[in-house]
Amino acid sequence: MFVQGLMKVFRLGAAVVFGGIGIAALGQQGGSKTMPAPVNFTADQDHQNMMDQLGVKALRPGPSGDEAAPNHANYDPALANPYPNLPDVLTLKNGTKVTTAEMWWKQRRPEIVEDLEREVYGRVPAHVPKVTWTVKVTDKEFVGRVPVIAKRLVGHVDNSEYPGINVDIAMTVVVPANAKGPVPVLMMFGRSALPSPAQPSEEELEKINAKLKALMAKDDPELQAIFAEHPAYNPIASQVPPFVFGPRPAGDPPSTTQLIADGWGYVAIDPASIQADNGAGITKGIIGLVNHGQPRKPEDWGALRAWAWGAARGLDYLETDPAVDAKHVGIEGVSRYGKAALVTLAFEPRFAMGLIGSSGKGGTTLLRRNWGEAVESLTGGEYYWMAGNFIKYGASEASFGSKNPGDLPVDSHELIALAAPRLVFISYGIPEQGDAKWLDHQGSFMAAVASQPVFRLLGAKDLGVPDDYHAAKMPPVNSGVLMVGDLAWRQHDGGHTDAPNMKYFIQWADGKIGHSAAATLP
Repeated sequence: MFVQGLMKVFRLGAAVVFGGIGIAALGQQGGSKTMPAPVNFTADQDHQNMMDQLGVKALRPGPSGDEAAPNHANYDPALANPYPNLPDVLTLKNGTKVTTAEMWWKQRRPEIVEDLEREVYGRVPAHVPKVTWTVKVTDKEFVGRVPVIAKRLVGHVDNSEYPGINVDIAMTVVVPANAKGPVPVLMMFGRSALPSPAQPSEEELEKINAKLKALMAKDDPELQAIFAEHPAYNPIASQVPPFVFGPRPAGDPPSTTQLIADGWGYVAIDPASIQADNGAGITKGIIGLVNHGQPRKPEDWGALRAWAWGAARGLDYLETDPAVDAKHVGIEGVSRYGKAALVTLAFEPRFAMGLIGSSGKGGTTLLRRNWGEAVESLTGGEYYWMAGNFIKYGASEASFGSKNPGDLPVDSHELIALAAPRLVFISYGIPEQGDAKWLDHQGSFMAAVASQPVFRLLGAKDLGVPDDYHAAKMPPVNSGVLMVGDLAWRQHDGGHTDAPNMKYFIQWADGKIGHSAAATLP
């Protein structure tokens, strides 16, 4: 009771203090050291804590997505590019032009990584605890009409240094059961679940019900009377769905079905099991575990980088799975998880390719561009996706004066360039179907165009359009003209999803890695 009371006191205290203040001993852990009490800030308190650390007194408010609101987002092309010139992706900070692949790898790329880590996405700590993967379930299932082996895994993060926070990464791995060898795999940010868990046969279920009814009746005479009155009743109903006659539904099959049918595998990894998608959770999850439950410092990693770290740990497991072609593992995500997928691809070179869906600011869209979602949207509401330092670029009043997106030392074209020369497929839908103007499709295309020189320098094929991002115009919707290179960009006629582009991604990736369904499946 004493310890419970003590923890309650410190939770209350954490709501009004920050940083190292409010740290207290929770008792001996292993008899050798004391641990700080976890801080339980609200998102507003955590945000204010970071502003205080940075010396930021006021932020410019983010624009409204409601076009009728007084502070609505800008959709006037004449006002879209107040900072028209991007940092040159192939010019060193000292002004020297990068002319060789060696200069890129040894000089320019490290400069970009440093800027992105310090000012935008944050740094992964040097010593993040080890992840141990355990296969919890292995099941023979079907995806579409293809038999698969589906595994549900948990990646437990060693929390022996801070037992108060537990992180178990949820992941599902699904591969064709009859593949002739290791298969390429697309890792997808989203809910981790077995696709179609195998159920007992009718005969097996009859035995289960008979045994269950006998045990229940033995324990409770009243139930025995009920079962006698309703002899056809079974406690567990049949789980086998009835066969449905008729044509298949219109449209493409689910993305996972398309992947399996083409001889790929897929992985579903749950971002929420790595790091919460909110500011109140920043002292929990993997970030909180490493920080021993304390608030972040300005250069610490945000949720996007944490999700990317979790994906890399998932890849660690895939490299041990003989059913997976670990040299051809891709990463996929849509919206905020599209941002995370691009960050993953940029910072983890073992991923061979990426499908980046409708990612907006913090993803493929230029941070400097004033269209829809703004830097101020991220320095306010979604600040926890980014490093604390990123908040500075929304500051209207601070100890350092003020900063705006034009002050950023780096932009999203350079994030895309970090993935070169690997395969990058950038996907968007159309506003008319729900892929909102807010996402700035044009700004994404401009960023892709501006990243081209790095792909060419490293011997990869670019989009095949002129490098003038100022004048870059998106191709027509549903056009495949920009799918010949290792950098691809396609806008489908659907909504806020990359599903309509999945079949094009698979075809494009197959051609690039020399894969075919016929060579993979019997």
